[in-house]
Amino acid sequence: MISSPDNDNSPDEPMVFIIIAKAYEVEGGEGIDLHVMLAAPDDDTAVRLALNALSEEGFLEADLDQIGMITGAPDEEPHASAYQGALEGEVAIIRFN
Repeated sequence: MISSPDNDNSPDEPMVFIIIAKAYEVEGGEGIDLHVMLAAPDDDTAVRLALNALSEEGFLEADLDQIGMITGAPDEEPHASAYQGALEGEVAIIRFN
């Protein structure tokens, strides 16, 4: 019996997602543009993990605008560090003020 099949359905590296969002620290306040980067097995899990991380950081509400997968390591900061952190199991939140 084969325990780990070798096919194209199993990526060699974890799937790293980027979620573009606007989050709110105070009710009725102005939203903060964010990028959230994290590794997850699927997009539903990525959304759940991102919302949990935003809640832990004190955000009351978030509008998730787009979700996508990153296919290679970004060259520029802060996304390059966030990508590395995601590969290590962190949820990286990049704020744009």
